[in-house]
Amino acid sequence: MNFDTLIVTVESGIASVVLNRPEQRNAINKAMIDDLHAALDALAAREDVNVLVLSGAGGKAFAGGADIGQLRERKSREALQAINARLFQKLEEFPTPTIAAVTGFCLGGGCELAMACDMRVAGRSSKFGQPEVALGIIPAAGGTQRMPRLVGLGRAKEIIFTGRMVDADEALRIGLVNHVTEDADVLAKARELAASIAKQGRTAVRLAKVALNASSRTGQDAGFLVEQVAQAVLFDSEEKHARMTAFLEKRPKS
Repeated sequence: MNFDTLIVTVESGIASVVLNRPEQRNAINKAMIDDLHAALDALAAREDVNVLVLSGAGGKAFAGGADIGQLRERKSREALQAINARLFQKLEEFPTPTIAAVTGFCLGGGCELAMACDMRVAGRSSKFGQPEVALGIIPAAGGTQRMPRLVGLGRAKEIIFTGRMVDADEALRIGLVNHVTEDADVLAKARELAASIAKQGRTAVRLAKVALNASSRTGQDAGFLVEQVAQAVLFDSEEKHARMTAFLEKRPKS
């Protein structure tokens, strides 16, 4: 499978999907969203995939967030289309277990992407966060729904309201990640975890995932609707446009 923004391979029952925009800290742009949709669809149809491992190229970032230049121009219509949210929901519902292997920055849409995976393995350099409120929007690709399920409502509110970054040790302590290891060992640890899952009964693991997901979703549909409507209002706000413009103008020239 060849993609412009991803590297996708399958070996020994483990699918590896690498976000491949290292010069942009693997920022999630529309092309990457389209590629991820196509990759997930193709991998879901394969009988030789038992686990999926998602990582970022370059080591400096799993995904630094959404592409702010594209995000700034989106309006309420795009917010209501739930462009990122639909992709992350597809990842959450992927038929086999998914593991995010995280090094470096995992912020905004990148953090939401990692939280849509079933498990997370973090390197010691990892920094997690949802800084969207600083840009005049909210984490509306599932961030306000999935983070409370992982870390509890009070901690999720603090992280989202302040936009602060959480390091790997804190992420482990509060339940945002499952394992922390040295950066050089992150992929090996993720693949070790994947291999232990791949040895189990394939149908049993798939059905266990369905049951576990169902147990965590009471009231979630309403939550996602509220999230989308709130984002639609924010996408048309002057403050959002001004804050994203300020962010882009401070970006170092490449």
